Amino acid sequence: MNPVTKIIITGSKGRMGRALVACAARNPELVVAGQIDAGDDLKTVIDAGDVVIDFSSHNATPGIAALCAERGKAMVIGTTGHSDAGKSQITNLKSKIPIVLASNFSTGVNTLFWLTRKAAEILGPDFDLEVVEMHHRLKKDAPSGTATTLVEILADARKLQLKQSLRHGREGIVGERTASEIGMHSLRGGDVVGDHTVIFATNGERVELTHKASSRETFANGALRAAQWVVKQKPGLYDMQDVLGLK
Repeated sequence: MNPVTKIIITGSKGRMGRALVACAARNPELVVAGQIDAGDDLKTVIDAGDVVIDFSSHNATPGIAALCAERGKAMVIGTTGHSDAGKSQITNLKSKIPIVLASNFSTGVNTLFWLTRKAAEILGPDFDLEVVEMHHRLKKDAPSGTATTLVEILADARKLQLKQSLRHGREGIVGERTASEIGMHSLRGGDVVGDHTVIFATNGERVELTHKASSRETFANGALRAAQWVVKQKPGLYDMQDVLGLK
């Protein structure tokens, strides 16, 4: 039997936090050593855990990461919507602790990431690129972190500068679509957990890659898998592709 991994969950009262607590309770190789939410002090429980799983908010994550680095605790980060400065604060700690930073912890979505890169490489520059995502009405950031990762993959595969190529929706007389555009479209409504579609379109044919999540347990189980993996790693910055062995 594998040794038990002691986890601390930040953002434990949120939708993902509750899913993490429920899924961890069904895994005999995990113990929830602490649960922290807004207003709680992580310092009171951090020494009881091996790894902190952070689903709090992008504003709180840099401070949580700094404390983890100070106390030598591994991290799994699932917050999205980070500013460039906030992300730099996190990534600058990679020499001190092992960190898994991912926009999506689903095995299926990470397969979608892999397939998106392969499709972009195979189909080539004659195919126009569009990404469509839909989430529940309560989601605060747009586009989703997963959609952002998808367009980053597309831009890298096409050797494009993302800031120049990315186009968020279209309105009015915008002119013909350019070959270098990557379209991004965010939909919000109801209780949709998370839908993502990557569209490759050219004259005469279209390829669409779609992932639809119906339960947050998909993401929670992936984050817990990442937590068990990251405690065995050397300091560094990792993502779910590393956890799943897809690199």
